[in-house]
Amino acid sequence: MKALSGKLFQKIKRLTGSAIGDFDLIKDGDHIAVAVSGGKDSYVLLHLLEALRRRAPISFRLTAVNIDIGFPGYRSDIIEEHLRDCGFEYRMVPTECFRIIEQKRSPDSSFCSFCARLRRGVLYTQAQELGCNKIALGHHLDDFIETLLLNQFFTGTLAAMSASMLADNGVHTVIRPLVYVEEKDIADFAAQSGFPIVSCSCPEDVRTDANRHRMKELLAQLQGEFPGIKHSLIASLGNVRPRHLLDKTLRFS
Repeated sequence: MKALSGKLFQKIKRLTGSAIGDFDLIKDGDHIAVAVSGGKDSYVLLHLLEALRRRAPISFRLTAVNIDIGFPGYRSDIIEEHLRDCGFEYRMVPTECFRIIEQKRSPDSSFCSFCARLRRGVLYTQAQELGCNKIALGHHLDDFIETLLLNQFFTGTLAAMSASMLADNGVHTVIRPLVYVEEKDIADFAAQSGFPIVSCSCPEDVRTDANRHRMKELLAQLQGEFPGIKHSLIASLGNVRPRHLLDKTLRFS
């Protein structure tokens, strides 16, 4: 794998290292399954973790895992070629998830939610078979903030994502080391590095999620007016004042 360098790389590496330290994401002896979809976020995550691994004072192992949902036109071969050429340990996992979605999903249910549940289940199974104790996902700073706003606006909950949490299966720990990295920096770095971006080929195309798209637009507008607002919002997730909220399950003297 060619060496990564440049100011943007150093910035992203520093922010990723800070997140790992702040949330104790990686420990000595960890075996981490890195979910690699072929998108910019997962490529950047994998390469950043490998760069950090090579200089880390502890020993940990990475295995890239690609889950092929079965969407027509998905080029998993391009992803595999990149992983092989860069010397990563990896596993390619073809599935029948798309067929299952078409057959089992009720018309009024969310295509994306059903797909995500199936994909998570496959990923957990693969992590178990590989002997991984952690699963790394490529969610970045913007994802955290957009999820926070979506939950507040549409579900009435004060919640976002966690940098580290026990997975639904109660076995693996899910980590998100890119929590401090903005999407723009990820996109710029992926373009500079020439990563072979592969479309998910989803027939529903998750980018048409109107509510999330609206949150992206709103966040971009606010960031233009108030340049520090993203960092203020992400900081608020780690600066909770329960006494000043309306959760009736919390009792304070």
